[in-house]
Amino acid sequence: MLSFQKSDLIDPNTPFVGLTNYRALANDHILRIAAGHTLVYTGVFVPVSVIGALFIAVALNRKIHLIRFYRTAVFVPVVASTIATSIMFLWLFDAQYGLANWLLGKIGLGPFGFFDSPRGALYAIIAMTVWGWVGFDVIIYLAALQGIPRDLVEAAEIDGANRWSIFRSITVPLLGPATLLLVVWSSINALQLFDEVYFVTHG
Repeated sequence: MLSFQKSDLIDPNTPFVGLTNYRALANDHILRIAAGHTLVYTGVFVPVSVIGALFIAVALNRKIHLIRFYRTAVFVPVVASTIATSIMFLWLFDAQYGLANWLLGKIGLGPFGFFDSPRGALYAIIAMTVWGWVGFDVIIYLAALQGIPRDLVEAAEIDGANRWSIFRSITVPLLGPATLLLVVWSSINALQLFDEVYFVTHG
């Protein structure tokens, strides 16, 4: 309804303008740039977060000392505020005193203003959001991994399959429903991204 009106969301006077707003969008170069950035972000964020979560989940699906602590540590960023995460990454990637530039300076690189340019900010935001959301994907994969019948894995081991063969031929296919869920969920999440970007780059 708002899209067919001329409105600034403050003035109560909102005259009907038909398709004028849509015609304006077709000629808006900022919209094209924003859409391009969104597609690049989604195209990188989704596979990196899903594939990364799969390997982290496999690593955490073992009986080792302090495993509950490691699982909790991976999930903590998910429950943290997105603004708190953004502030942390602003400090981390700061051109003057950020840890990332300090480490790069040790090998003769930088300093880089990660959030100072559109291209640099795009990939810094990808790193920030992958860190913030990968824990959710890990928990889903952990649940799916623990639902894989142990007798299938044991049968493959008896037949002489190595770990990689078991992972490729048994684990990955049985994780198909979980992977589909995470790809769809991550894509929706990526296309809706706004608050972190607006906070760290101010638009």
